[in-house]
Amino acid sequence: MDTTLSPTPLAAAAEALRRHRFEVAIAGDRTEAFEVMRRDIERHAPSTVAFGDSMTMHATGIIEWLRCDERYELIDGFDASMPRPERIEIRRRGLLADLFITGINAVTAEGSLHWLDMVGNRIAPVAFGPRRVILVAGRNKLVTDRAAAEERIHRIAAPQNIARHPGFRTPCAKTGICMDCNSPDRICNTRMEMLRCHPEGRILVVLVDEELGL
Repeated sequence: MDTTLSPTPLAAAAEALRRHRFEVAIAGDRTEAFEVMRRDIERHAPSTVAFGDSMTMHATGIIEWLRCDERYELIDGFDASMPRPERIEIRRRGLLADLFITGINAVTAEGSLHWLDMVGNRIAPVAFGPRRVILVAGRNKLVTDRAAAEERIHRIAAPQNIARHPGFRTPCAKTGICMDCNSPDRICNTRMEMLRCHPEGRILVVLVDEELGL
């Protein structure tokens, strides 16, 4: 009898991502995820750090730690007290930060990463620009394949993200269901699917064995 234990979904996804040249760490909870990211930041010693909005990322406390550490310049384009055009300009600076941190909408068991974004400031630096990228995702982001990733984004991530931003006038803000609308407030404008990490190891994916974010 074969008594070999099958890997957990988190471990299986991690192995698939490693085959696709991502660096991967598995954390037991958000506290451990913070420590993984902190150590990685201190090891790479970036001068500038930018980030894309992510509930998962914020839950780890990594951004608050960066705000308090004078070793790093935090490029923060999310200060609500600033006019929106000024915030957008700051986010553009983030494209050339040494390090970029954000979350992921869906991670497949096949080893691919998926996002749907409004402006693109969250996904553009992941694809190109910063020399180092850290991505963090809770176990609730794990899906089987590309079709399941798209389903998760449209059924969960997009409608629930709209719900936490009052003032957006989209059908899903009222119904909680994606209608593939053409509203000026639509947040589902740019899709990105990352199949491989290039160059190898540029991106660290931190998978957290806890349900975090949307």
